[in-house]
Amino acid sequence: LAALARLPEHFGKAIACDWMSVLSETIEKQKSLFILGRGPSAAMANEAALKFKETCGMHAEAYSAAEVMHGPLALVGPDFPVLALAARDASEPSIAEAADSLAAKGAPVFVTSALAQRAVRLPHVATGHPLTDPLTLIVSFYMFVEAFARHRGLDPDTPRNLRKVTETV
Repeated sequence: LAALARLPEHFGKAIACDWMSVLSETIEKQKSLFILGRGPSAAMANEAALKFKETCGMHAEAYSAAEVMHGPLALVGPDFPVLALAARDASEPSIAEAADSLAAKGAPVFVTSALAQRAVRLPHVATGHPLTDPLTLIVSFYMFVEAFARHRGLDPDTPRNLRKVTETV
């Protein structure tokens, strides 16, 4: 419960994390990217990939840090950026290892883990609990993706071809 009580404070810090100055120059030149997660951060990776598509008109695929090292690895190279969302939990070492491995293959890799040695580290807010860390990661991502969409001349509040309300029959 203590981790939940501190979330508003952590969200305030997560909003202030500047990913735009680190990511935009590399990502703006590309058409696709991978977003990695594992464990609880896998859901955040899926959400981030969806938001890239919706708000930035950019192809993004989410993968588990374990799965990306198989078939998807064939796409990775100097012109294929990777964003690795690592919470401080049991999966963090494997995400950092995957990020470093992809960076060693020449890919521009950005990671939210201090464990990574080769990948570019993004600022992130650790909450002290493995189940709330992914929440601050996605808040920092939301701030970035909104700014990045606007940088690309798009309005993230009115994605192309999408409606805010869906009808269920």
